[in-house]
Amino acid sequence: MSKDARKIKFAVIGQGHIGKRHAEMVRRNPETELVAVCDIQSKEKLGLNELTEQFYNSPEALLAAHPEIEVVSVCTPNGLHANQSLLVLESNKHVVVEKPMALHRQDCEQLIFKALQMHKQVFCVMQNRYSPPSVWLKEIVDSKTIGDVYMVQLNCYWNRDERYYKKGGWKGTQELDGGTLFTQFSHWIDLLYWLFGDVTEIQAKFADFNHANLTEFEDSGFVNFKFINGGMGSINFSTSVWDTNLESSITVIGSKGSVKVGGQYMDKVEYCHIKDYQLPELAETAPANDYGAYKGSANNHHFLFQNVVDTLKGRNTITTNALEGLKVVDIIERIYSLKK
Repeated sequence: MSKDARKIKFAVIGQGHIGKRHAEMVRRNPETELVAVCDIQSKEKLGLNELTEQFYNSPEALLAAHPEIEVVSVCTPNGLHANQSLLVLESNKHVVVEKPMALHRQDCEQLIFKALQMHKQVFCVMQNRYSPPSVWLKEIVDSKTIGDVYMVQLNCYWNRDERYYKKGGWKGTQELDGGTLFTQFSHWIDLLYWLFGDVTEIQAKFADFNHANLTEFEDSGFVNFKFINGGMGSINFSTSVWDTNLESSITVIGSKGSVKVGGQYMDKVEYCHIKDYQLPELAETAPANDYGAYKGSANNHHFLFQNVVDTLKGRNTITTNALEGLKVVDIIERIYSLKK
């Protein structure tokens, strides 16, 4: 069998909502094979009675039993990503790590060091880069179609209430969740970094309006900064919106025009007025991940897994590499360092 025809063997650590999605994406890809999954909870409690792959209750047991696995997805609570990704790399396997890569820059640095040492890849899950409006924004910014960037405003107004923050769970805890910008809005901060580069001169204000009994951190904030590449920006965010998500939007003011991409999940171009430019017809954006009581970001994980395959088979380069994953964590950590 030629190298390109082989199936890449995967495992998934964590079988919550997102871990189950990773497992399903691996099953659906004709070039990948799911070998095993693990979770600290039982198969029965997780609703995995029909599971045909091997099941383990610890990453250590899974990794020890399956030297043939090449790639492991880490889909556990945020605060566990760093240690479990390190364990995967030390087992000489590539890692796909859900957002955020870690909760601290120093942990990301440790992962990058280990990946370089082991000659392995760290694929960071930032699937919103694949949404057609995001791809279009990247093109008009990089090509200077919109000219010099003057101002960027990112608005993220979502609902996360007692239906989301279940008592006794990890969500809402400082140690395992890390904060609203890590769990809810790191995708959008990744897009901000991907499109416009790093930030400096950060100022921020935070508030906890209706999450005092639900979380150990803020539910809302205003953040402003300058881009190192020029121009200034702001992030306005909240999870205190009543009942359902309001919007995730980005407005860009440039020297040659202005655009706004909006909707609940930054999924539609709401305004485009650029000198000597006609907005092309964009492909439909994938629907949001539906978790019952709440919805999350766009369901683009199949693109991510195809990128893993294409990268490991030498057809393409990695979409979101470990350094980019580190930069998102670094920006969020710098924002949160301004908390009084």
